[in-house]
This record gives sequence, structure tokens and C-alpha cells, in this order.
Amino acid sequence: MKIEDVTIVKRDVEGTLIPYGQSITLIPGTEVLVTQALGGSFTLNVNGNLVRIEGKDADAIGKEPILLPSDKIKVVGNGVDEALVWEQLKTCYDPEIPVNIVDLGLIYEMQLTALPDDQGYHIGIQMTLTAPGCGMGPVLMAEVEKKLLLIPNVKKVDVVLVFDPPWTAERMSDEAKLELGVL
Repeated sequence: MKIEDVTIVKRDVEGTLIPYGQSITLIPGTEVLVTQALGGSFTLNVNGNLVRIEGKDADAIGKEPILLPSDKIKVVGNGVDEALVWEQLKTCYDPEIPVNIVDLGLIYEMQLTALPDDQGYHIGIQMTLTAPGCGMGPVLMAEVEKKLLLIPNVKKVDVVLVFDPPWTAERMSDEAKLELGVL
């Protein structure tokens, strides 16, 4: 822990209680410890509880918002770069694990389909969780949908949660295994 990771909440800010997925409001003057700042969101330790806040609320804890890959591109034509879709997915993190959901092996399938009459693109995602009962499942699914809709020309996103086949640590990339000390 570094002293710069401890900060005081400067304004009311909505967060999500981890791992339950419940909404919570942090009030000004609350002391928090920033435990993770990845993928455009922040995980905070608040009196022994973990709370996740969105990057757009970074100012509430005296931080700068983190740009996403979709924030850094210019719209060229009406296509969608599949590599950008994967880069954007890699900005989604389980708030308790410092590895993105792609490298964790939680994305089972990604389909990019053109909509009729040049109306944009549809992205279909099949994903899982490291544990079926994880209360953050709906939060992660909503984050995937929200972030993919930020990509120019993406008009529709469907995220489906699946548990077959069950997730195992073997699905992780070598980088994820190294980060988590299992390789």
C-alpha cells in the first residue's frame, strides 16, 4: 500500500458493493483505499468492504478517468475492427482479480455480425464466471455490453451467461497465470 492510494471521497458517488452487486452511495469525507484501477473503473476498500466505481466518477476520488481503446480511435467508414472489440473486452475486469476477462478465459465466444441495410453491427458474447454463484455476474455482463456499445458502428450487443463447459484455470492465458502466480 502506498500513501497515494488512500484518498477521501470528494462528492457523493454511486458504487457497487463487491461481491454482492448491490448499489451503494459513498458520501463526501469517506476515507477509501484504491486497491485496483484497471479497465476504466476503480476498486476501493471502504471500511473493509470492496466497492467498485466507474471511471467517469474518478474525480470523486481525486483521480483522472482512464481512456478506453474506443476513446482513442477515429471513426473511419461503417465497419467494425474485430481487434478493437477484443481490446475493448480486455478493459473488463473482475473487481477482485487484477486480470481482464479475456485473459481469464471468461469469454467463450464473440460473434460480430453486420445488421441489414448497413445499420451497423451486432456483437454476440457468450461468457462465464469463475464461480457460478458470483454476485458480480450481472455487473460484469452489463459492463461488457456498455463498453462494446461505445465502439463506433456497434448498434446492438447481447451478452449471454453460460456455465457449460464449466470454467477452469486452464482457460487462462499464460500472462494471466503468471500475474496470478499459477504458472
